Parts: sequence; structure tokens; C-alpha cells
Amino acid sequence: MKTTRILLLSLSLCAGALCLAARPAGAQPAKATEPDNVRMYMEMLRSDFNATKIRTLNQVMKLTGPEAEAFWPVYREYEKQLAAVGDQKLALIREFMAHYRNGTLNDQNAKAMAAQWLKNTQARLDLWKKYNKKISKAVSPIRAAQFLQVEHQMALFVDMSIASEMPEIAPSKP
Repeated sequence: MKTTRILLLSLSLCAGALCLAARPAGAQPAKATEPDNVRMYMEMLRSDFNATKIRTLNQVMKLTGPEAEAFWPVYREYEKQLAAVGDQKLALIREFMAHYRNGTLNDQNAKAMAAQWLKNTQARLDLWKKYNKKISKAVSPIRAAQFLQVEHQMALFVDMSIASEMPEIAPSKP
């Protein structure tokens, strides 16, 4: 139960930071050093979030010594690739918020962003498929299923947290 609370707190902080980094409507103009500060803050949150994920995976999976030796190198490789997918998602959120804030959201850029969102979602799914196979081979199919279960639950929570902070898209005025 304590692990769940820690995980939820970390996920909430991460999701909130994503939304804050996107700078909602009515926010003050960005300062010249802000992108570096936001990037630094996001890296700190990502590090904390990953530490929480590792603790959660350890508590859920209860890997034996030999299983851990096989699992963790594959997991580190996965996290590097997942970070790239996350960076793409953050860039898309920032693009949406800029259009929303500036009143420039139109059919053309909405269509392009929707295509990018679907591409990003597919990239995460493809990554899960790829690492399900790798973990199944390196450790076992049941351990791969445990890994996917935890990753999916965390992803759902983060996605819901982000979605709850995003403004609704209003239809274009005729």
C-alpha cells in the first residue's frame, strides 16, 4: 500500500510537471533561460520517477538473483528508448499548448498534431512489444508479463493525469 502511495505521488508530480512545462493559457511569457530550467526540472523528475518505477518493479516482480542479472540490463535499454518517446510526447504537448495559448489551433495543425499523437502512442506500444519479447527471452514470459502490467498501469496513470490538466479543444468558429 505504501508503495502505491509513493508511486501515485511520483506519477502525479511527473504529470503535473509535464503540464507546467507546457505553460498553460494566461501564463507569463517565457524567460530566456526557462527552457534550460524546465529541461533540468524535467530530468530531475524523470530521475525520481524512474527510481520509483525501479522500486515498484522490484517489489512486484521479486526477481531472483539470476533473473535480476538478466532483467535489469534489458530494462535500462528500454528506459533509454522510452525516454525518447516521452520527449516526443512532451514536445507535442508544448506545441499544442502554444497553439492553444496563441489562439492558432486550426484544422491543419490539429490534424498534424493528432497524427503525431497517434504515432507517439504507437511508438510506445511498439516499444512494449519489443521489450516483452526481449524480457521473455532473457528472463521468462511471466516476468515479461509482470513488467508489462506495471508499465501499463504507470502509463495509464500518467496519461490520465496529463489529460486531466489539458484544456479542451473547442470547435472552430464558422
